[in-house]
Amino acid sequence: MARKKEIGKSKILNIAYKMVVKDGVESLTARSIAKAGHFSTQPLYLEFDSMDDLRQEVLRKIADNLKNKILQKSYIAEPLIDMDLSYIDFAQEQENLFKAMFVEGKCGNEIIADTLIDFGTEKFKEQYPDSKYSAEKIRSIIIANWITTCGIASLIVNKIATFSQTQIINVLKAQINDAILNDWLSKKSNVSLFKTEEKYR
Repeated sequence: MARKKEIGKSKILNIAYKMVVKDGVESLTARSIAKAGHFSTQPLYLEFDSMDDLRQEVLRKIADNLKNKILQKSYIAEPLIDMDLSYIDFAQEQENLFKAMFVEGKCGNEIIADTLIDFGTEKFKEQYPDSKYSAEKIRSIIIANWITTCGIASLIVNKIATFSQTQIINVLKAQINDAILNDWLSKKSNVSLFKTEEKYR
């Protein structure tokens, strides 16, 4: 009878996820994961093609957790605003992960960016079911929305400013309305939430 596998993919991913939440993606090395899980590095290379493959899986786990749990809170029964408020709460509750994603750029990854844009698009369509905007227009609105949301979250987490929930809601609504009325972002098709390799000029 074959010996039951003790260290499976799910267990490794759970350990790696907790490490990323605590110390960022750069903390993920074969040796550090093995040490945290009290096993050898062998299971890692049996379950994953490479460390890059493992990191991508962890980022997918983060993205799925954001979409399916963290960003699903309800505050004012307006889906897009609720998503934003959920994200701001997440930034304060999981400060290390938030900073790794957006402040330090250590989690900058298309998997997370695409998830946030796609999820934001879903929430926009829920909040504005009768809108007839093009996919490009909606994308520009969502990117502008995320820029504002991440900015507010960064100000709060870094203790630069404090806001009441009413103030935050007012700013978010004003920004969404502005993005709906104006096309100031849609003309810049190369704008990315995670554009870290190029400096803005």
